[in-house]
Amino acid sequence: MMPPGRGFTLIELLITVAIILVVAALAIPSLLNSRIAADESGAAAALRVLNSAQITYNSVYPSIGFASSLAALGGSNCSPPTSAGACLIDTTLAAGTKSGYSFTLPASSLSGTPTSSYQFMAQPMQPGYSGIRYFCSYADAVVRVSQTAISNCDGTVSPID
Repeated sequence: MMPPGRGFTLIELLITVAIILVVAALAIPSLLNSRIAADESGAAAALRVLNSAQITYNSVYPSIGFASSLAALGGSNCSPPTSAGACLIDTTLAAGTKSGYSFTLPASSLSGTPTSSYQFMAQPMQPGYSGIRYFCSYADAVVRVSQTAISNCDGTVSPID
């Protein structure tokens, strides 16, 4: 028991700091893994939203086909929506980023008039921190995943579990 008026010893403070550091060392990797899992889940969900938006866009604007840009699926002035800004996705996703991922709709994936195909690519903005997997989807609306960067989304890329 400490006599009244006496503070903690240096050893007691060092032991307390050491315990806090050990707990932090155990918790931080788990926290980072949780963040990666959440960002990857958000990216897959965003691809599902983009696929739904493309299907809707194609139905509403059959003479155009699928949208040729993320901006065409988005839009900020929605009264009324147009083929240049259909207001089917939020402005953040229309800008090409969400949940630590960068989303693209490569022009090389668009074909035909009206446009009859498309590919969405999602890659982590900070590989190893915001995600470790790459995602893609095309007109079959199946979200696909790879451990390496995807240059062409087709049936050779594995569907997500």
